Amino acid sequence: MGRKLLLLFLLVSYTALSQEVEHETLFSQAIGKNIKKYKLQSKQAFMDHNYERATFLFDSLVNHVINGSRLDNFDIRKTSGKKINFYDFDKPVFLISYASWCTPGIGEIPALNKIVDENHQEIDFVVLFWDTKRKARQQARKYSKNITVAYVDETENTHDHIVQTLKHSLGFPTTFFIDSNKTIIDVRRGVLHPYNETYDASFEMNYDAYHNGITLIKSFDGKSRTTVVAKDNP
Repeated sequence: MGRKLLLLFLLVSYTALSQEVEHETLFSQAIGKNIKKYKLQSKQAFMDHNYERATFLFDSLVNHVINGSRLDNFDIRKTSGKKINFYDFDKPVFLISYASWCTPGIGEIPALNKIVDENHQEIDFVVLFWDTKRKARQQARKYSKNITVAYVDETENTHDHIVQTLKHSLGFPTTFFIDSNKTIIDVRRGVLHPYNETYDASFEMNYDAYHNGITLIKSFDGKSRTTVVAKDNP
């Protein structure tokens, strides 16, 4: 009798787990159904200089499609060249997708470094460059030692779907706020900055934006996703 109950328990547990996995939506799947339509509409909005419309389209894609999906696992490399797995990060993740040719605001990196040094014990911070090892190492010198500066050289990942999706779907710099289960809480574009801004203005603007994201990560309960739901269409 005891053995039958054990088998029944294992069967029920396996069925529940299978259903949970079956209904899980990966980032690549969610965005794959909508990205072509989004790119066409977004391109037209920029051609029309309708930047309000472009912002609306991005926010709609994030809020109704991406949020609540689970970021696919993929390999990245530290600037030492060591390959690591994205799912190796156990804490919630603050992930910035970047490139060496992006020009940051004058106070952007110092603001990020301050936020990181204040919160790295609770959150894993990752700056991911779509670049070569040499260029990523050059950029790494500017960042706090508490940031994992990593890179993905796309020439080494020509058949990796998630790498192509991450790089080519939303552009960069783009920040992903991710809980410890790798569920995407929110996605935001980099802070726009005029080239003649002062250091203090740039620092404050970027610090406030990063702090807002950190507050979101800390307040999010990964066990209750009632406010973060991925849908098929924006």
